[in-house]
Amino acid sequence: MKILVVEDEIDLQESIADGLKIDGYAVDICDNGEDAYELLFVENYDLVILDLNLPKMDGLEVLSKIRNEKPELKIIILSARSSVDDKVKGLDIGANDYLSKPFDFAELEARIRSLLRRKFTQESGILIYDKMKVNLLKRIVTIGEDEIVLTKKEFSLLEYFLLNKDRVVSSEELIEHIWDSNVDIFSGAIRVHISCLRKKIKTILGYDPIETKIGEGYILV
Repeated sequence: MKILVVEDEIDLQESIADGLKIDGYAVDICDNGEDAYELLFVENYDLVILDLNLPKMDGLEVLSKIRNEKPELKIIILSARSSVDDKVKGLDIGANDYLSKPFDFAELEARIRSLLRRKFTQESGILIYDKMKVNLLKRIVTIGEDEIVLTKKEFSLLEYFLLNKDRVVSSEELIEHIWDSNVDIFSGAIRVHISCLRKKIKTILGYDPIETKIGEGYILV
């Protein structure tokens, strides 16, 4: 899943981004409202963490402008503004959640997981495919009693395939949702990671569930 962190306090911005990357998310960052607004139209994010007190364009203005264009985008407001009016205004404009500074990173993680589960209506946090179980909370993949040890990118790819099974997913779409904006689209990284993922699953499951559609992308059938 791909997340945009919009925060002008650089230390906090980097701390949030680093923590989310450890969790396996692809993360982009920016420190002002104008850049955030542009990025939200150029890139396809699954969730945005949006500060309110931003230079160039206020966070509430960014929220108001983007919500009509991307109604499905999950947005968490993050702000030192603690008044009820600010929270109500943000939620009324279209934010999905609100966290006041200071906050505990574990709470932010939990709220992100909750919103992303809600997006895909996976309330249990468990994705199941044949004999394979994917625990989104613990980020563990098991087939029967055997655990498949995956890298962060491999796990993110498998999660995305499961959430979009029976649909062809292009390489471009995978780049948009699994990698940050610094990825070299010509590096072959996607093919390498998918190849490794397929080998690991096949070793335990006994077959490869991911098919390549030449000229189109990949599909989990």
